[in-house]
Amino acid sequence: MAGGDRRRGTTRDGAAGAPPAGMMPMQRSGFQEFWAHRELLYFMVWRDLKVRYKQTALGVAWAVIQPLASTLIFFVLFGKMARMPSDGVPYPVFTYLGMTVWTYFAGAVGYASNSLVNNSQLLTKVWFPRTIIPLAGVLSLLPDFLIASLVGFALMLAYGQPLAWTLLLWPLLVPLVVVLALGASVILATLNVRYRDVKYAVPFLMQMWMFLTPIIYPVSKVPEQYRPWLMLNPMAAVVEAFRATALGGRALPWAGLGAALGVGVVVLLLGLRYFTKAEREFADII
Repeated sequence: MAGGDRRRGTTRDGAAGAPPAGMMPMQRSGFQEFWAHRELLYFMVWRDLKVRYKQTALGVAWAVIQPLASTLIFFVLFGKMARMPSDGVPYPVFTYLGMTVWTYFAGAVGYASNSLVNNSQLLTKVWFPRTIIPLAGVLSLLPDFLIASLVGFALMLAYGQPLAWTLLLWPLLVPLVVVLALGASVILATLNVRYRDVKYAVPFLMQMWMFLTPIIYPVSKVPEQYRPWLMLNPMAAVVEAFRATALGGRALPWAGLGAALGVGVVVLLLGLRYFTKAEREFADII
């Protein structure tokens, strides 16, 4: 081929780069290509971690400032003033456990939904599996979630709540939240490439979604005839499950978790399908 190199990743002038815009190599399956670039995923997760707290005075303390501040506000407004019940659990503990999960989910969706636009220089210069970008955004917030969770367990002890053996199930629920966050992020990140309104819509949507999730109120407060509708929200069952594992003596909402997993997988598969169709135009419109 005149003036060029047939090898993937080589441009006309000989510099390492991408094939023509929107073109993807066909030698390997999608999973094989993803696995071949796994080191890039590790690098991008580590990069996002460092960039997020670069030149901040408080550093990783921000991982717990948001859920703690929200818990304090909700405690004053709903725990003290509105006398919101909390199923026999100290209201700060009840709220903080829910906020820990929600803060990770909302933060991951908000961060990853902007990941393609924030990495536009990579999309136009070199080829690699593009799904690595939103996945790295979702995974990079997991250390924050771990730190916030440890603070939540300390808060339980401070309020005299024993740590139950079911707390060992807490990590087993994390992949479900990751799947839900990644599914939403892939769709929103893809839309954000073409419609920058997404950047402004996501915080609003997350705020509305939070009030539809039993974080500041227990499911028992919702009239029984409306509870099936509440459980259509996959994060409702997830938050309840995290609380149940932490507090012990509570039945896990297995039906709700199964539904949440089903929703998460379907949304993720639809998101990946939409992403695959749209990514051929990323370099042209981003």
